[in-house]
This record gives sequence, structure tokens and C-alpha cells, in this order.
Amino acid sequence: MPVFLISGRDKPGSTELRQQTRAAHLEWAKTKLARMISGGPVLADDGETMIGSTFLVNFDSLAEAKAWAASDPYAEAGLFDTVEVIEYKWLLGEAKPS
Repeated sequence: MPVFLISGRDKPGSTELRQQTRAAHLEWAKTKLARMISGGPVLADDGETMIGSTFLVNFDSLAEAKAWAASDPYAEAGLFDTVEVIEYKWLLGEAKPS
């Protein structure tokens, strides 16, 4: 099954919107674990401020991965300035499936 990289970057000045929708996003993500390889926030240079979200997910098609990304409460709330959904070739790393 193909792996897709989903990377959303927050709109500038959207920290409050992120905080307002964070609980809904986390609840949504917990229901999607079967598709997820990895997921988490992208941090600013200070190592603390969340400025985006990134996932590695398994789907049969790019269209399915895009639909999944669009269903994220962060995406539905308009948090992201940009969202990239691209196929990813997992080449290296200890956690790589055989």
C-alpha cells in the first residue's frame, strides 16, 4: 500500500485557532490510527510553537489521502495556509515495514 506525506502549514497568526481546534483534531486523529504511520506537529525555531502538522499515512490512492487530509478538523477550520499531499517512498529507517 502506498505511503503519503501530508504536511499542513498554519496561516500566520493562527495560534489561537490552532488552540481552539486542537481537542477536536486530536480526537479525530485517535480515530484514524489504522491509517497512520506517524503524525505530529511541526515546530517553529523556538522548538515549542506549533506551526503545522505532518502525517505519514497508508492509502490506496492519492485521492483517498487528500480526502483524509481534508477531513482533519484543522483543515475544516481553515487553519492551514498550505497543505501538501504527496506519495512518499520509505527507503530508510528502523521502523520501515518490510
